Amino acid sequence: MSASRTKVNKEPTFYLVQEDDHAGEHDSPTLLGFWIYLMSDALIFATLFATYGVLVTAQAGGPAPAELFQLPIVALNTGLLLISSITYGMAMLDAQDGKTRGVLTWLAVTALFGIGFVGVELYEFANLFAEGATPQRSAFLSAFFTLVGTHGLHVTFGILWIGVMMVQVSRKGLIPDNLRRLTCLGMFWHLLDVVWIGVFTFVYLLGALQ
Repeated sequence: MSASRTKVNKEPTFYLVQEDDHAGEHDSPTLLGFWIYLMSDALIFATLFATYGVLVTAQAGGPAPAELFQLPIVALNTGLLLISSITYGMAMLDAQDGKTRGVLTWLAVTALFGIGFVGVELYEFANLFAEGATPQRSAFLSAFFTLVGTHGLHVTFGILWIGVMMVQVSRKGLIPDNLRRLTCLGMFWHLLDVVWIGVFTFVYLLGALQ
């Protein structure tokens, strides 16, 4: 009986340890689910890039890319977005150190760079519309506005997300849930940087050489 009781008492302890270890290894499915979302978003952009590549020569007698694109403006926009990626990285470093005020400051700076990016992009679009280069003008322009506009909408959504995170961090601090959300937002924001580098190279630089 004594040996039997000892065995019975040990078994629950053994299984509790296993359950705790298992829970530690799989803390939350959030990051995995967000990676799946990012991959689907990347596929959307890949489709838009492919569509633009097919339609870039379908200009219907209208203006060509080299006649429309202003590389200094695009270079400024590229610099704003790349710097915003650095400032977001600074926010994450402060988050790891538990510096709430630093996180809020760098998030605000990142949002300002994002707003500047969207503002410059809207300025570019306004100039194109003023020149009559609208999406209805040609298949090339339709593909251009769809690709660049979709990226701009993603940046706008990212700015709103940053604002939401600033409110949550200021109210609840750097709790594990907020740290996880900041990580997801960081992956999203850096993906937009990667996509924009593709836009800058494939659309603007190659377009200026045509």
